[in-house]
Amino acid sequence: MSASGNKQPILQVEDLAVAYGHIEAVKGISLSLNEGEITALVGANGAGKSTSLLAISGLVKAQRGRVLLHGQDLLQMSPHRIVESGVVQVAEGRATLTTLTVEENLGLGAYTRKDKDGVARDLEWVYSLFPVLKNRAAGLAGNLSGGEQQMLAIGRALMAKPKVLLLDEPSMGLAPLIIQEIFRIVQEINKTGMTVLLVEQNVRQALRIAQRGYVLETGKIVLEDSGANLLGNPKVVEAYLGG
Repeated sequence: MSASGNKQPILQVEDLAVAYGHIEAVKGISLSLNEGEITALVGANGAGKSTSLLAISGLVKAQRGRVLLHGQDLLQMSPHRIVESGVVQVAEGRATLTTLTVEENLGLGAYTRKDKDGVARDLEWVYSLFPVLKNRAAGLAGNLSGGEQQMLAIGRALMAKPKVLLLDEPSMGLAPLIIQEIFRIVQEINKTGMTVLLVEQNVRQALRIAQRGYVLETGKIVLEDSGANLLGNPKVVEAYLGG
């Protein structure tokens, strides 16, 4: 179904289940991210999208399943080791450190790295992606607008030099023009060869830029196809696109 039959999976999620007490929020999902592609995980609020990302990042404990990065199971690692292995999450709600400067926030993203020259190059790359951050580098992160804070959160994650970037609801609470800009930048990042897993309630925007997509409903994956095919799927149109 994918137009990228020759691409290799970089990350595979197998039978991942997560429960909060007696409530199973994620009910044994399996999905595969091809290297260098954007994969969208879409669905309504409360479907289990964010919980899935938190489990992949090691920030909530999975009941069962495996998350394999090049065959290595991330669920056996601590969250900071997962970051060091190359899987980095931009959390929902941005979580910028508001009392630090923009540049200090970006520097924290590189805390696992020892290659000073590479860090300096990546800082310039982040500033080229987000010129507004360069202009505000010495200012406090707390003085940024919501859209600028989202840019800072993505930039900080990029400073960790991820192989796989996990984006949790990057468009949440932002004005339409800023949302367009964020999605454009996600495509720019992907053009460098970075693999992206995009969790979004904004189903149309997410599927428009994703090579592959999965639809999650009440903790289960109910549809899987190319982004373009899902955009044209009557079930998706009816449930999520106001059809």
